[in-house]
Amino acid sequence: MRIRRKDWHSADIIARLKKKGMTMAELSRQSGLSSSTLANAIVRPWPKGEWLIAGALNLHPAEIWPSRYYDPKTRSLRDRKVRLPAAKDPESPLDPEAPFVDL
Repeated sequence: MRIRRKDWHSADIIARLKKKGMTMAELSRQSGLSSSTLANAIVRPWPKGEWLIAGALNLHPAEIWPSRYYDPKTRSLRDRKVRLPAAKDPESPLDPEAPFVDL
């Protein structure tokens, strides 16, 4: 029998933040974002927002959103960290103009 963990309900995430003494809007502003921007991570995959919320709760994002971080085929953790563009260097194998790929 396979036990499958569910993603946290949005109300549970908000309640945990409140127990830590902050609101989603406060965390968003502290992170340099608009007050409502961080709420996007609750309803749709957005690695940067997920890491900010999880960090405020002292958790790994996979504990809050297992469906976004675990590969069901390999049952291993997916690498979904925010990727930074490479500097415009002719020697760089990465194209800084290329779109980011969410793994």
